[in-house]
Amino acid sequence: MSSAVLGLGANLGDALGALQGAVNSLARTEGITSIRSSAVFATEPVGGPEQPTYVNAVLLIQTTLTPIQLLELVNAVEAEWHRTREVRWGPRTLDIDIITFDSLNSSDPQLTLPHPRAAERGFVLVPWLDVDARAELQGVSVRTLLEGVDTSGVRPLDPPMTLRVHA
Repeated sequence: MSSAVLGLGANLGDALGALQGAVNSLARTEGITSIRSSAVFATEPVGGPEQPTYVNAVLLIQTTLTPIQLLELVNAVEAEWHRTREVRWGPRTLDIDIITFDSLNSSDPQLTLPHPRAAERGFVLVPWLDVDARAELQGVSVRTLLEGVDTSGVRPLDPPMTLRVHA
């Protein structure tokens, strides 16, 4: 059994519905045995063109899938929500990033692990710490990483919301 951290984000269409739909799809997948979700956060876009505010969450999953199988799965779930890749860091109906997979380090162009920008992104670190107060990225606590990251554009939804996990 492996552990993975997934970052979810969306800012087009039914963004909250896309995040919940992603959780529903993952929960129905053979090989995903457990999912825990952070609260959902509203976040200002980082990089890319001018675009709407995002909603972001982090999932902790237990899986029997390999990293590449998990990548294929999250790409298929994104496709269910009509994800396109036209503009780098552009708006999207759904984005699912594999942040970590166990303690695996990989520089494979298909799947770089851990995610190369996770330590710099408040929209990843804040929800990750929300779901796991002891989270670490390559031996450094997420709490410590957050000390060096601007989180002014990351705020809980009002009213607060957590994605529902149904097996």
